[in-house]
Amino acid sequence: MSGIHGIEVVVFDVLGTLVDESGGLRAAMREAAPASGEAAVDEWVGLWQRHCEREQQRIRQGHRPYADTEVIDAEAARRVAERAGIDDPAAIDRLATAGQRLPPWGDSVAGLGRLARRFPVVGLSNASSTALLRLNAHAGLRWHQALSAEAVRAYKPAPEVYRLAVDAAGCPPERVLMVAAHAWDLRGARAVGLRTAYVHRPLGDPPTGSDDFDGQFDGLDRLVLALTAGQVASGSP
Repeated sequence: MSGIHGIEVVVFDVLGTLVDESGGLRAAMREAAPASGEAAVDEWVGLWQRHCEREQQRIRQGHRPYADTEVIDAEAARRVAERAGIDDPAAIDRLATAGQRLPPWGDSVAGLGRLARRFPVVGLSNASSTALLRLNAHAGLRWHQALSAEAVRAYKPAPEVYRLAVDAAGCPPERVLMVAAHAWDLRGARAVGLRTAYVHRPLGDPPTGSDDFDGQFDGLDRLVLALTAGQVASGSP
């Protein structure tokens, strides 16, 4: 197997990679509208995610001034509430913070713990600093450092977000490994010179045939095993 040696710092995407974003949103929407069926909840999750993706893209393209994820999530919550007929202000306010209560994937907490005994481990998220703090606490994620794209008032895959991680790592980008379940995220990291590893998650963004990431893994356990053995390699079963 081909592999990479010399990794000094491991950087993780958070939303979708270490926590189940869609599942957490579904749970929050069922709480806000308990009588609703699964089809309606699926529609609302899609509405929420499309709004957030669209607004972050508008910010990246310069069509909207920077707004953090707390602002954008609150907008999404109001859209969902209008569609779902939710008119209780307290329920809408709680729905707006759904992104701060996302459950971890089953291997996330233990995997981070194992890696943190061998490497500096950094979280790098588009979530605002406040949202990231609360999300980490809720999901039980433990980092040596958690970085929010809010610090540079941008959203991944803008290069300045990945440079936050490189600056924090204090070593050349080729010694920093970016881990994500989203190929678009890894492409952004690779463009800045970081090493890259894809971890499969449900509803992630898998690599295409033209992607040349340094590793592809079916789950976090395989990545941890490869890294702690001193090698990042293709993790096919």
